[in-house]
Amino acid sequence: MTQTREDADGVLSDIDFPGRARLIAGIDAALAAGDCHAITAALRNVMCGLIRDPAVRLPDCVHTPIADHYARRELYRSPEHGYSVVAMTWGPGQGTPIHDHAGCWCVEGVWSGELEITQYELLEHDGDRFRFRSAGGLQAGPGSAGSLIPPHEYHTIRNADADAIAVSLHVYEAPLEACSRFEPMSGEWHLRTDSALRTDTTA
Repeated sequence: MTQTREDADGVLSDIDFPGRARLIAGIDAALAAGDCHAITAALRNVMCGLIRDPAVRLPDCVHTPIADHYARRELYRSPEHGYSVVAMTWGPGQGTPIHDHAGCWCVEGVWSGELEITQYELLEHDGDRFRFRSAGGLQAGPGSAGSLIPPHEYHTIRNADADAIAVSLHVYEAPLEACSRFEPMSGEWHLRTDSALRTDTTA
């Protein structure tokens, strides 16, 4: 039976799909690992296993991109532990500016396709002006997973493929409903803006 819960905006945030119970059990078990470093390490291993597990299939909707923005679809929010599971769908060329995760740790896994992920080091800031330097990037393919732990949370994600879509699964310490984005100014300087994060329907 499909289970759903609607948030204040009417967005479905808890839906049934094959392997859902296995996914939740794996995440819940990883949360017992200890501090945030141990938890995210355990979650990376869990995520890699779930992506390769043929018994776990994300809802069909997550394989459908949205033309004007990458899609964020919340699949589950833990009433016991408070974490949020979000599937993101990246159409060809879609990506993010430099952004943070509002102080929450996160584990991100690539479910299908490939994503370019670049991390940034914060060098200094002056009010809403922030200076970043690239700290390296990687091309992440299916079955790979990484983690972000504040204060090392500044990064970009992009689907560089001109034809294929990519799907990633994200486990956030708590529901991520807003973050800071950093738009280029000049050189290494960026301007911070606070941004509410859109949640797309899973229907």
